[in-house]
Amino acid sequence: MQRKPARLQVQKTHKLFIGGKFVRGENGRVLPARGKGGALLANFCRASKKDFRDAVLAARTAFLNWSKQSAYLRGQILYRAAEMLEMRRGELQNEITRSNGATRGFSAKAATAFRSTSSPETSLAIDRLLHYAGWTDKFGQIFGAVNPVASSHFNFTMPEPTGVVVVICPDEPRCLSLSRWSRQ
Repeated sequence: MQRKPARLQVQKTHKLFIGGKFVRGENGRVLPARGKGGALLANFCRASKKDFRDAVLAARTAFLNWSKQSAYLRGQILYRAAEMLEMRRGELQNEITRSNGATRGFSAKAATAFRSTSSPETSLAIDRLLHYAGWTDKFGQIFGAVNPVASSHFNFTMPEPTGVVVVICPDEPRCLSLSRWSRQ
């Protein structure tokens, strides 16, 4: 009796998100994403220097419009991102579990680093987005100031967006590190 050969699974290839579009890398290279056990999870496009430059240019272009938006609107956008993560919490947690090859919660190392043993990583990421969404319209009021001057005019200090910032996230914890902008 002849055995059927095992069928190979078609793995998803994740594209780069540049300028609001999902694009393949300019160099055409694709690399495997592997879990803790070495199992192939998916493929991802490898970015080139040109892709990085295109991403920075797209971010600089978007910055002008983003900085003109009200603090309230920016907070609403972050809040909506938290809502979307909340709606897909189960799916996100399953992907984190699949890539970690561990339990559905934090690894012991991550739990110690973030002083939490009961909250899973996705909950903390959602909570951080909500935290930053709440601060968007309060930041200027708290950190802005009226400066005393020795003349008949007013002098105000107001925080303003400063430009494009590149963030390189660590591998662990995966989801939480994306929303870990200011916490050290």
